Amino acid sequence: MDAENVKEIVVSKELENWLKETRRDFHMNPETAYEEVRTTERIAAILEELGLEVRRFDDITGVVGLLRSGQEGRTVALRADIDALNLKELNDVPYKSQTDGKMHACGHDAHTAIMLGVAKYLVESGLGSSLKGNVKFFFQPAEEGGAGAKKMIDRGVMNDPEVDAVMAGHMLPDMEVGQIGVIKGQSHASADRFKLKMTGLGGHGGRPNQTRDPIVAAAYWITSVQAAAARSIDPLDSAVITVGSIHGGHASNIVPREVSMSGTFRAIGEGVRERIIERLHDITGGIEKAFEVACDFVVDAGYPPTICDLEIAQFLYDTAADLFGADNVQYDRPSTGAEDFAYFAEVKPGAIIRLGCGRPGQDFSPLHSPYFDIDERILGKGVQLFTAAVQRYLGTQGIK
Repeated sequence: MDAENVKEIVVSKELENWLKETRRDFHMNPETAYEEVRTTERIAAILEELGLEVRRFDDITGVVGLLRSGQEGRTVALRADIDALNLKELNDVPYKSQTDGKMHACGHDAHTAIMLGVAKYLVESGLGSSLKGNVKFFFQPAEEGGAGAKKMIDRGVMNDPEVDAVMAGHMLPDMEVGQIGVIKGQSHASADRFKLKMTGLGGHGGRPNQTRDPIVAAAYWITSVQAAAARSIDPLDSAVITVGSIHGGHASNIVPREVSMSGTFRAIGEGVRERIIERLHDITGGIEKAFEVACDFVVDAGYPPTICDLEIAQFLYDTAADLFGADNVQYDRPSTGAEDFAYFAEVKPGAIIRLGCGRPGQDFSPLHSPYFDIDERILGKGVQLFTAAVQRYLGTQGIK
């Protein structure tokens, strides 16, 4: 197969309309982590109608579709996340969320529609039967903090047949529709959470010498960890430490006994995550001694860093460049956002790319905004891209 054959993948007007209707259906009926019951059943019904082997789970939401070509070869997996966010949508559109306080504000409805569209194209065009190998479709729950990828892996989705590579895409409103971003190596930061409770000795606000003030200790701790991020990490790497909540005291003239805070830290670069954890413990121990407060510091491990396989990333770059032109494909910098695609990429070579969905001439709304929306032309382009990737990977061209 040569590059010209990839360009023959044409998304019909009928399929474009189907993609739009399907995406809007998911958008209007958002479901959050491990509650994606309707979403799971809708996806499974489409896959079964197309004739794919379908696997549901007894204890979690999400579904896997398997397309067997009938020919010997490798197995490539395409992943789409299916969960929404706990966020009230403020868009005034016909397909606005019908569930108050829940919204697809991260593009997972579009990811799901695209991968269903790939399955539909492969089956209805007959291309699927010409492939050398199999295609697995992972419709994964609970990406937004619930580690749904890990739970799917624990339930054996990477086996029977064994997956050789896994690919995914993610909406990015920062780029206009049709533009593609590829990252070689680390694409997303690790993301961990922390909780810290400082216990001192409360007392009169006018006699602070008789107290052990946890508020002052907390202020020093916050300042110190920001300095640590700036002075303990290589400037060519990246670290973000954010205190997202702090609670202490209830009156202006009383030094409280306790202050509690929580936050997150993100890391990009080899060993940065471990270095941050080490410095947070060091600083906490120092503050404890300096201010004579007792500190209960706990790190709650979150998502690991997402590391994109160099070959798979380059493969997707080349495929996108052939389809859309090299001017529309770029190598991007890592994101300090986190992505549980990381778990798939830890098991087998994988890469997640960015799909530009910005709407030219309209106001920019970022991911996780109550005004987030997409230019729906990306749906058809996404189907083209991942269908071409499957065709190449399971054909005569691609990664050997």
